[in-house]
Amino acid sequence: MGSSGSIAILLATRNGAAFLDEQLVSLAAQKAGVIDVWVSDDGSTDDTLAILAAWKERWRRGRFEVLKGPEKGFSENFRSLVTNRAIEADYYAFCDQDDIWDDDKLEKATGWIEAQAKDMPLLYCSRTMNVSQSGVPLGPSPLFARRPSFRNALVQSIAGGNTMVMNRRARSVLAEASERTGFVSHDWWAYQIVTGVGGVVKYCPEPSVRYRQHDGNQVGANTSWRARHVRLKMLLRGQFSEWTAANLTSLGLCRDMLTPDARAALDLLAKVHGGKGLSRLYALKRSGAYRQTLVGNIMLWVAAAAGWM
Repeated sequence: MGSSGSIAILLATRNGAAFLDEQLVSLAAQKAGVIDVWVSDDGSTDDTLAILAAWKERWRRGRFEVLKGPEKGFSENFRSLVTNRAIEADYYAFCDQDDIWDDDKLEKATGWIEAQAKDMPLLYCSRTMNVSQSGVPLGPSPLFARRPSFRNALVQSIAGGNTMVMNRRARSVLAEASERTGFVSHDWWAYQIVTGVGGVVKYCPEPSVRYRQHDGNQVGANTSWRARHVRLKMLLRGQFSEWTAANLTSLGLCRDMLTPDARAALDLLAKVHGGKGLSRLYALKRSGAYRQTLVGNIMLWVAAAAGWM
């Protein structure tokens, strides 16, 4: 069945009872071999723990472990899983509590990984199919055509963690980096670290996850004009600048892990963040940092000119 290696699913939960069972059904239906589910529950007060206990009793694909989370937010919850050295597998997949996976999601991801060089950090990710709270399709996430790279990762997260699958080498460098520092979000951090150390990221244009949109989303889809308006307001309020500062700090703590080329790009982005006037634009141009779309790049340059990053 699919991959010949073991897969560890890193599932973060908190009060996810409304949709958790449907997510776990889709995990059990995966066309892959051994699947271990590692859950970090961040203090649920609904029926989440009862649902997990019931699934633990009937899980036959591998291990099913439920751990106590740090209760410091979703990023720290995922960080506790990434850095848990007791979790060993050939592949690692992030998982949210409220999505639905296509039955070949893991098979496609591990198939690509198995075709690459074994000693290189590898990360597979993809678009998602956004669905309503009841599961009605709303349309796919934006299609990004430019090559994934560290210069893109510095200023943009291109895929949700719910689509990501990585090999053992990628998890190892991600765990080392995550032991040193926290991060803005686990998916953006994984993109930055894997590309920063010279690994390869595969972005698949075909969705294999139904990404449920509802009021409880920590981070929603970026497809509607309303969502884009919300993100523009965040830019104007300085959220992008705060994220840039946090990323620069975190990546700085992992500087020795980065390639010389990645360190050079990081240093130039720091000059954009800390510079003044036209020096910011000059540093941005030299850094080669880019976003995936024309509108995104226009906003990047506007943010640099205005001192919003």
